Amino acid sequence: MLKIIKTALSPRARLTYAGTDKFKTSCLSVNLITPLRREDAAANALIPQVLRRGSAEHPDMESISRALDELYGARIECYLRKKGEYQCAGFYADFIDDDFAPGGERVLERISSLLGELLLSPRTHGGILFDEYVTGERANLIDEIRAAINDKRSYANDALLKNMCADEAYGVNVLGGEAEAKTVTAKSLTARYKQLLDTSRVEVIYCGSAEPERVELALRGALGGLPRSPAPALAETQVLLAPPAGALRRFTERLDVTQGKLALGFRLGETMQKPDYAAMAVFNAAFGGSVSSKLFLNVREKLSLCYYASSSIEKHKGVMLVSSGVEFANFERAYDEILAQLDAIRSGDLSDWEFLSAKRAVVTTRLTALDSPGGIEGACFDNTIAGIEYTPEEFATLAEAVTRQSVIEIANNAILDSAYFMEGMQSSDEK
Repeated sequence: MLKIIKTALSPRARLTYAGTDKFKTSCLSVNLITPLRREDAAANALIPQVLRRGSAEHPDMESISRALDELYGARIECYLRKKGEYQCAGFYADFIDDDFAPGGERVLERISSLLGELLLSPRTHGGILFDEYVTGERANLIDEIRAAINDKRSYANDALLKNMCADEAYGVNVLGGEAEAKTVTAKSLTARYKQLLDTSRVEVIYCGSAEPERVELALRGALGGLPRSPAPALAETQVLLAPPAGALRRFTERLDVTQGKLALGFRLGETMQKPDYAAMAVFNAAFGGSVSSKLFLNVREKLSLCYYASSSIEKHKGVMLVSSGVEFANFERAYDEILAQLDAIRSGDLSDWEFLSAKRAVVTTRLTALDSPGGIEGACFDNTIAGIEYTPEEFATLAEAVTRQSVIEIANNAILDSAYFMEGMQSSDEK
C-alpha cells in the first residue's frame, strides 16, 4: 500500500511523497507548472533541454554523465507534459534505492543536489545561458516539431485539437510552434528562464523507501534557491460544456498518404460540472478505450471499417478524442458507425459482459501504475494537477463501484464538436 504524504517544501514548491519499499530503484521529478501559451510554449519546452546540457559545476554533458555514473548509473531526463491548459516542464530522475546501494551509501541527497543544480545553476556566459547549448537545442526542437507529421496518427489527433480548440489554450502544442522556436535566442531564453522560475508553481514527486523527513530535508536543501514568494495563482483550465460553434465543424486536410485518418472531438458537457473521474474512465473503456470496447469489437473487428479505432479522455479539459485509421472510401461509414456505437451506450445497450470488461480494464490499468516508480510518479502527478487525493488502489475501488447508469449519463452528455479528415492527394470523388 502506498504511503502518500503532501508537504509544502517552501512557499513556491510542494512535495508529493509516495513511500514504498517495493522497488530497487526510486524516482524523483521536479516540475514547473505554467499556463500553456502560444508565445511561451517553445521557449518553455527548450529550457529543460538547455539546462540539462550543463551547469555551473558540471559544465557539459560529459561531466554530468560522470556524476550520474558515480551514482550507480542514475538517470536524469527532461520532462515536458501537457495537463489541461498547463505546460509542465522539468526533470525526472531514477536512481538506485538506498536500501540496495553498496555500503548503505545515501544516493537520495546526491541526486537531489544534482537536480537542484541543473535547475537553478545553469552554465552561463556573461550572465546569459550558454549560446552553443541554446542554438543546438533550438535546432533539435524545430526538427522535433517538423517531424510530428511523420506519425500520421498522432498528427491527425493534434490537428483536430488545434482546429477544435483554436481559440483556447488547449489548442497549443506542448512543444510550441516552429515560428516561435525560430525566434528564441540565448538572451530571450535567459529572460524566459528567470520569468519561469519567478512565476511557476513547482511540484515535486518522490517515490521510494526513504523516510518522509529525510526526503523533505534533502529537497529543501537542493531547491533552496527557488524564489521564496508564493507562486501566483494559476488560472484554471477553461472547460467548455458545449461546442462554442454550436454546430459540428468539419476540417479536411490532404496529404500524401495511402490510409485516411478520421479524428472526432467531443465535449463532455454537464459531466464536467461535477466530474466523476472513475465513471469517466469506465465509460471510455466501454466506448473505445479497451480491447473489449464497442469501437474495437464492432467498428474495427466486426465491420472492418477501421484499421484502428479508439477513444481517450483528457479529464483536465473535459474533451474526448476518437482516433481511427480508415480507407478513404469508408470515411462516412466509419463516421456514422462510431456515432452509432456511442448512441448504443446512450440508449442503454451495454451488456453485462461489456460493462464488467470495461471495469476490469480500468482496474487493471490503474493497478499497473503500481508496478514501477515511474508509473506511480505519473499517477501522482496527474492526480496533483487534477486536485485528486486518492491513490491508484483507491481509484480502482471507485471504478469497481461505478454504476451502469453513470456510464450512460456520461455518454448522453458527450457532444460532438469537430471532425478531422486526413485525405489522400486524390480528389474527393475518388474516395
